[in-house]
Amino acid sequence: MASPQPPEVHAYDEASKTPSDTFLETAPTSSTIPRSKRQPPELVLKLPPEERARAEKALTRKIDLRILPMLILMYIMNYLDRNNIAAARLAGLQDPLSDGGLDLSSTQYLTALSILFVGYLLMQIPSNLFLNRIGIPSLYLPTCMVIWGVISAATAGAESYGGLIAIRFFLGFVEAAYFPGCLFFLSSWYTRKELGFRTALLYSGALLSGAFSGLISAGIRKGLDGARGMRAWRWLFIIEGVITIFIAFFAYFVLPDFPRTTSWLTEEERQLAVWRLDEDIGEDDWVDSSQQTFFHGIKLAFQDLKMWILMVLLFCFVASGTVTNLFPTVVATLGYSDVISLLLTVPPYTLAVITTFLNSWHADRTGERYFHISLPLYISVIAFIIAATTTAAGPRYFAMMLMPAGVYTGYVVALAWISNTLPRPPAKRATALAAINAVSNTSSIYASYMYPESSSPRFIVAMSVNCATSFVAICSATVLRFILVRLNKKLDRGELVKGAVVGGEAVPGSPAERGFRFVL
Repeated sequence: MASPQPPEVHAYDEASKTPSDTFLETAPTSSTIPRSKRQPPELVLKLPPEERARAEKALTRKIDLRILPMLILMYIMNYLDRNNIAAARLAGLQDPLSDGGLDLSSTQYLTALSILFVGYLLMQIPSNLFLNRIGIPSLYLPTCMVIWGVISAATAGAESYGGLIAIRFFLGFVEAAYFPGCLFFLSSWYTRKELGFRTALLYSGALLSGAFSGLISAGIRKGLDGARGMRAWRWLFIIEGVITIFIAFFAYFVLPDFPRTTSWLTEEERQLAVWRLDEDIGEDDWVDSSQQTFFHGIKLAFQDLKMWILMVLLFCFVASGTVTNLFPTVVATLGYSDVISLLLTVPPYTLAVITTFLNSWHADRTGERYFHISLPLYISVIAFIIAATTTAAGPRYFAMMLMPAGVYTGYVVALAWISNTLPRPPAKRATALAAINAVSNTSSIYASYMYPESSSPRFIVAMSVNCATSFVAICSATVLRFILVRLNKKLDRGELVKGAVVGGEAVPGSPAERGFRFVL
C-alpha cells in the first residue's frame, strides 16, 4: 500500500496582496496557479551530495574571508565616528572657550549627541532601497564611508555650538547608509541558518569599537592634549576620521556586490551561491536592478504585521542599549580620573563581544531564536535595577559590566530574526531592515536627555526606563514567537501563509516541498 503523502504546501505571491489583506496571515487558495518547478543550475545538478556539501563549505569559507573582515573593520570605524563625542566629553569638549573647548552646557552637549540620530533615521529607508536598486554595494558603502570620515574629521574644526550641531546632523545622515545596508548585504549572501552568527560578527565591530574607543581616547587624552596648540578632543576627531578615510579606500578593492555579479567567484561557485539561497527560501534573491522597485518593497513590508512586532522589539532593544551612548559618563560616576574612567569602559565591551559570539553561534547551531533573545534581556533587567538602587562602587561596576552584554547579546540574534522572518522579496527585506533600524534608533534622540549630570550617579530615571524597555522587548519577542508557531502549524496543515514562500515556482528540495517553516 502506498504511503500517505504529506499535505502540499503551495506558494503565495506577496505581490498579489491587496490592502484588505493587510494584517491577515492566511489567504484564499482558489486564485493560486502553480507554475513549473525550477531545476538546479547544470553545474550544481552534476555535484553528488557529498561533493556538494564540501563545495558549499568551501564557498562559505571563501565568502567569509572576503566579506566579513572588511565589513567588521568598517563598522568599527562607523561606530567610533558616531560615538566618539562621548569620549570627547572627557577630553575637554565642554571646557570654556579660553581652555580650548566649546563651552557647552550639559543640555547643549546632549543635544549635540542626539541630533546625529535625526539625520540617521531620515536616511535609512531611502538608502537601503537605493542600494537594492543599484546593486553595487562595493561602490556605495565605501563611498559613504569616505564622506562620513571627512565629516567626522571636520568636527575638530568646530568653533561653536551651532557648527557642532550642523556637523553631527550631516554625520548621521551619511552614516545611516552603513549598518542597515550591511544587514541587507549579508542576507543576500548567507542562508538563514548562517545569518545569526555572521550578524554577530558584524555587530562585534560596534562592541569592539566601544573597547577601542576607551583605549584610544585614554591615549590621546594623556599624550596629545595641548599638542600643536589643540586640545585632545580635536585630535580625537582628526585621528579617527583620517583612519576611516584610509580604510574606505581599501574597501573599494575588497568588497563584492551580490552573488550573481561577483567576479572573484568561479562559474560553479556563482551558481552554487545563488542556488543555495534559492533552496533556503524557495525563491531567488537579488537578480538584477530592473526587478527592484522602491514602492513595491515599502508596500509589502508595511503590510506585514510581523514587521511591526519586530520594530517594537528592536526599538526596545536599542532604547535599553542607549546607556552605551554615554557609557564613559556613566562609568565616570565611580569617581576615578578621566583616563582611568575611559580604561574602565573596556572590560564591559570585551565581555559583551564574548557573550555575543557564543550566544549567536549557539543560536545558529540550534536554529533557535526566541530564548537566545529573551534570556540575555533578563540579565539586563537585573543590571539596570542594581545600577538604580545602589551607590556602592563595586555593585555599580558589576552592573555596568552586565549592561552591554545583557542588551547586545540578544540584540544581534534579533537582527538576524528580521531576515529570517521576512526573507523575500529582496525589496521587502531591504525596506524592513531599514525601517526597523531607523525607528529603533529614534530612542537615541531622547535617551541622551535622561543622563544629565544632576542625575548622577544612579541616573534613576534612565535606568528605570531601560529596565522597562528590556521587559517590553521580552514581551514583544514572546508575542512574535506565538504568531510564528501558529503560522508554522498552518503550514503543517497545508494552508497558505503569506510570506512563507514568495512566488509560485517551487524548487526541488526547497521549502515549498520539504516544508518551509519560520525560525522560532
